[in-house]
Amino acid sequence: MSVVFLDSGSVHYEVLGRGKPVVFLHGWVGSWRYWLPAMQATSISYRAYALDLWGFGDSAKTQQYGLEQQTALIDGFLENMGIGRVVLVGHGLGALAAMAYAASHPQTVDRVMAVSYPLEESNLAGRLRTASPAELGEWLLPRVPAADAARVELPKADPAVVAGSLTDLAGLDALWRQFTTSCLLVHGANDPAVLPPRLEQLNELPEQMHAVLFEPGGHFPMLDDSSKFNRLVTDFLGLASGESPRQLQLKEEWKRRVR
Repeated sequence: MSVVFLDSGSVHYEVLGRGKPVVFLHGWVGSWRYWLPAMQATSISYRAYALDLWGFGDSAKTQQYGLEQQTALIDGFLENMGIGRVVLVGHGLGALAAMAYAASHPQTVDRVMAVSYPLEESNLAGRLRTASPAELGEWLLPRVPAADAARVELPKADPAVVAGSLTDLAGLDALWRQFTTSCLLVHGANDPAVLPPRLEQLNELPEQMHAVLFEPGGHFPMLDDSSKFNRLVTDFLGLASGESPRQLQLKEEWKRRVR
C-alpha cells in the first residue's frame, strides 16, 4: 500500500506500469479497487495510478468532503508525485472532481474520460443524498463477481462522505458547456443514479467533447462489461494529444453495443 501525505491527511494510492501517467478516480461507491482491471489494461503502455478520495477506502476521513476538497486532493497528489501532464479517468464523484480540476488546470490535464458524469444537477437521483454507502452499494453495484472489489470496501467509507460531496454543485451545468479539454463522456443506458445526457444536452456538447452510451449498462459500465470498457479506455488514450474524441472509431466486435 502506497501513501502520500497532504495537509488534510494521508491519501492512499496504487500504481502499475510505466509510461505517461493516467489517474483513475472512483465514485460514490467503493474505492480504488474496482479500477484494477482498467489499470492492468492500460499499464501495458501507461503508468496507471488509482487513489482513494477523502473519506473512502484507506485515505483519511477528514469530514470535509465537498467537491472543492476532493479537487484539492487531486492537485496535491499530482504535485506530490511530480506529475506535470496527466490523463484523468473519473467515475461518478471522481468524474465530478476530474472535470472540475481539468477546468481550473487545463495546462495540466491532457484529456478526461468522465464516466457517469451528471451534466446538470437534475441528472442526479435524489437518493444519492440520503442513502448510506451500504445502501448505495446494494442499489448500484451489479451482481457480478467483478463488483466484489467495490462491495468489500463499503464499510471503510465515512457515512457522511456521499452527502458531503453533493453540497457545492453550483455551476455544474455551465462547466461542461465551457470545457476546453478533450473529454469523453461514458454513461450506462440503465444507470439509476446518474441519468444519461438528454438530447438537448447532447446537441450542446462542445466540439472536443463526445458521449458514448453503454447498452445495456448501469452505474458501473466498467464492471458490467470490463473488456468492452477497457478497449474504449485504450482507444481513448491512443488519440493524439488535443484530438477530439469524436474521431474515435469503435471496433467492429463491440460497436453494435456502444453508441
